[in-house]
Amino acid sequence: MIKAIRGTRDILPPETGLWNFVESAVRDVFRAYNFQEIRTPIFESTELFARGVGEETDIVSKEMYTWEDRGRAESDKGQSLTLRPEATAGIVRAYIEHKLWDRGLNKLYLIGPMFRRERPQKGRYRQFYQIDAEVIGPPSSGSDSAARDAEVIEMLATLLDRLGITGWNLQLNSVGCPNDRDQFNAALRKALEPVVAKMCVDCQRRAVTNPLRVFDCKVPEDEPIIEKLPRISQFLDEPCRKHFEEVQEILKSVGVPFILNDRLVRGLDYYTRTAFEFTHGALGAQNAILGGGRYDGLSESLGGPPAPGIGFAIGEDRLVMSLQEAAESVMKKPDVYVAPLGAGMNRDAARLARELRRHDLIVDLGDENFRLKKSFEAATRAGAKYILIVGENEVKADAFALKNLATGAQVSVPRGELAQRIQETL
Repeated sequence: MIKAIRGTRDILPPETGLWNFVESAVRDVFRAYNFQEIRTPIFESTELFARGVGEETDIVSKEMYTWEDRGRAESDKGQSLTLRPEATAGIVRAYIEHKLWDRGLNKLYLIGPMFRRERPQKGRYRQFYQIDAEVIGPPSSGSDSAARDAEVIEMLATLLDRLGITGWNLQLNSVGCPNDRDQFNAALRKALEPVVAKMCVDCQRRAVTNPLRVFDCKVPEDEPIIEKLPRISQFLDEPCRKHFEEVQEILKSVGVPFILNDRLVRGLDYYTRTAFEFTHGALGAQNAILGGGRYDGLSESLGGPPAPGIGFAIGEDRLVMSLQEAAESVMKKPDVYVAPLGAGMNRDAARLARELRRHDLIVDLGDENFRLKKSFEAATRAGAKYILIVGENEVKADAFALKNLATGAQVSVPRGELAQRIQETL
């Protein structure tokens, strides 16, 4: 038997109903903040991620699915292509390619699959799904304002509340500008020199290539060493410090609680200034639902004009996992199961089901070959609230037996009143 590849999975009903609920809420909330959808290819030039994400990041150095795309002739050397491991670089590439700066401030979002070859664990897969949003534009559009950072973070708090996720925590930090990080990296290298040999292999590599990534370490034995290292907050210049203070002031004014965490860094090289992460206890040790931050130099690094931006990525797999306890209340089940009884009843049942669906009712349809007992079993298995009997006598009377499967109460309802009767009790 051929099975799904390790690190991938099939998302089956009724769980897909929960995914649809999440994505519908996302679209509604994002629309209220004037975000518009963008769809980019699922594979891009490998160079895009090497330049945009950072060659020394774990994503680029260890986790990408990359291949050589051959030309028409077998001997032709092709282009190196990569399945997208994240969405921001592709969106900024599209911003540059299509000259979206002509539109001023762009508020864009994307929902779709991403790919990373990492060790599968709870809520993490090699093909996973992200909800990504970006605010990007020329400096004249206000894209570099602290107000944009606060608006994006406040929108996320609104979304989590809308989804019914309680007990979330917002962690906030500033990773400064490139000049700040040059000084910080120098201080980190100096602090790491006498202790790095005691750390994990990944941290030993990071200490040389990109010391800031040491703060991404999840190895418990390295924690006491990391705890004593310098913090980026000690190296912020005055503009970065003021920007971060303004973000905090706006969040306080709109009632979004947060915790300052000067160990918080994002795993991608393009981040500057504001960095943030929402966590939730239902996800265990790896408890991050989403994270993001500002990336003011990314456009220039990809050959575009100055275009300050801020964005985030929600791990949809993990977001759905945090909603599992409330799944029953959001996964839609049939309002009514239409049960044709007897030869020739399929046509009448189909016509009646069509009429009910036009009233936005969720209708499941049986078959005339089912006996009454089997129809009741099918309706119960489907989770329907009502079963509607369509037999020869009911068709002649143009009134149908409607039974509430929870209470057992049954009434005869004229065809013209069926939809209203069902809707009134839902």
